[in-house]
Amino acid sequence: MCGIAGIFNLNREPISLQLIKKVTRELNHRGPDGEGFFVENNIALGHKRLAILDVSSRGAQPMTSKNDEWVVSFNGCIYNFLELKQELKSKGHEFISSSDTEVLVEGLAAYGSDFFKRLDGMFAVAAWNKKTKSLVLSRDRFGVKPLYYWFNGKTLVFASEIKSIIQHPNYNIDVNLSALNEYFTFQNLFRYHTMFKDVYMLPPANTVTIDAHSTFVQHMSWWDYNFNTPDESMTFMDAKEETKRLMENAVARQMIADVSVGSYLSGGMDSGSMTALASRHVNRLTTFTGGFDMSEVSGVEANYDERRDAELMANYFKTEHYEQVINAGDLKWSLPRVVWHLEDLKVGMSYPNYYISRLASKFVKVCLQGTGGDELFGGYPWRYYRVFQSLNQKEFFDNYYGFWQRLVPDKDKTSLFQPSIVQQMNLTEVRGVFERVFTFNNRLKYNTAEEHIQNSLYFEIKTFLPGLLLVGDKLSMANGLEERFPFLDNALVDFAQKIPVKHKLGNLESFKKLDENLFSDKRKVYREFNDGKNVLRKAMYDFLPDKIINRKKQGFSAPDESWYRGENAQYIKELLLNKKTLSSEFINPDYTKKIIDEHINQKVNHRLLIWSLMNFEWWCKIFLNNEKIPV
Repeated sequence: MCGIAGIFNLNREPISLQLIKKVTRELNHRGPDGEGFFVENNIALGHKRLAILDVSSRGAQPMTSKNDEWVVSFNGCIYNFLELKQELKSKGHEFISSSDTEVLVEGLAAYGSDFFKRLDGMFAVAAWNKKTKSLVLSRDRFGVKPLYYWFNGKTLVFASEIKSIIQHPNYNIDVNLSALNEYFTFQNLFRYHTMFKDVYMLPPANTVTIDAHSTFVQHMSWWDYNFNTPDESMTFMDAKEETKRLMENAVARQMIADVSVGSYLSGGMDSGSMTALASRHVNRLTTFTGGFDMSEVSGVEANYDERRDAELMANYFKTEHYEQVINAGDLKWSLPRVVWHLEDLKVGMSYPNYYISRLASKFVKVCLQGTGGDELFGGYPWRYYRVFQSLNQKEFFDNYYGFWQRLVPDKDKTSLFQPSIVQQMNLTEVRGVFERVFTFNNRLKYNTAEEHIQNSLYFEIKTFLPGLLLVGDKLSMANGLEERFPFLDNALVDFAQKIPVKHKLGNLESFKKLDENLFSDKRKVYREFNDGKNVLRKAMYDFLPDKIINRKKQGFSAPDESWYRGENAQYIKELLLNKKTLSSEFINPDYTKKIIDEHINQKVNHRLLIWSLMNFEWWCKIFLNNEKIPV
């Protein structure tokens, strides 16, 4: 787990060691254990190391293949590297380290860039081919590890984080207004652009090759999710038993490390599953929970503190358990740091993730994370049931688009943005962006309830999950911590996609018989359904306490609705409603004031939008105004 960066001058202009060091220096937090550089004329690779496998100097990067053809700078972990190593040995390749990096670089020497398709793991790779004078970039199937790039036709700069790219003297920071519109619609970016104009993210499961003749970066996809060909002959028992087996294998595979491995432990089933299975491999597994001061909290948020259930599981599995209690005042201290690390604004109120990863980093270098279980096994039934009775593709899109406008609906955009900004935007393009997630995959169908739910699963795993993974990567690496995601194991994902919807949603057949027109409060009815991840719950029945198996789904979120009306109300006003508010160049202050007033006066719960407005203000302060913050 590391940080990578690089510069490739296609015009053959030499690159100085000083410049690649400057670019790579911004990734110090990702790799506190060492650094390395490769500079050869017009190509330079940088690496910051967090030593996990073979912590000796033999695992240092950039690493060169034995035939002197490939040079690699790599961020991630390859879980099947031992099997691949044996195969490469049988082909005559020799190894001097026990690192997965050496397997990667020798695999490229043996098979070329096709080798990426055979990797089971998380990775962002930059590989320079000395023979062809070409640069190859690639990301893992699921997009766990980020990789950004900027290309102006003459120079390509890439890095694990954008803050490295903007150090290049030829890049000028400007706001990508198209991304800004998209973010304030979805609280996410569905395309692979960023808030920084002309800076892009390489999509997951993509490999690109750039040489001196390249005029643009052409994404070449080699894998995608497929929920629309389930095995309808699969029995529930078959699904349960195979899920159980593959879960055990996935956790065991991702426990590999030459350093200490722990696990996050909320009160939910996903992290509980990680802890249950990991504790079978480690005596006295170290676990971590984030809790919240609930003294000023009311309503539904009164149940947000998960410490009691986490403590129940910690005692059940005899873990060495640590907790951090987050209070309302922790937002102000952490917010600028969170934005600096996130750079590319994404889903949800993520500052609790920053605190819990900071806690974990004091005790371990690797931490298991339960992300991915909901997206694979149907953990959001209240979302799917909104659209599963749609009659056709158009009705499906209409219903789902209405739900996923999480922040500001299209009709309010002219009130949100300043008139000068509206003139530069295509406000209606976000509907097309939304639909493109589906229509990009021409295999999707829209005829039955099951097909609509399969489409929902595909949409969320292509949009919502990448946002969660990016937040996980950036805020864990902010603290020099590697997060791993056993749910995102190749074999487990392949199988989960084949499980019929009827096995994932326990009440599907009953819900299909209900008449939605009879619901007095549809949103409440949707929320009450707790039948998601049915097969996963049954698969984990032998490992988890009954209380956890049957616990209602709850995300890891601070009680910000209450806190924004209480202790943090004054901070929000000071940040967003003063004459020095930088984001007012883009966001109408009258609209912001209206949103804050409605929230404080308990007319509307605007916690998501207020969080996003605060994030964008700090983004402007840090990246447009160059305001320095302690990190």
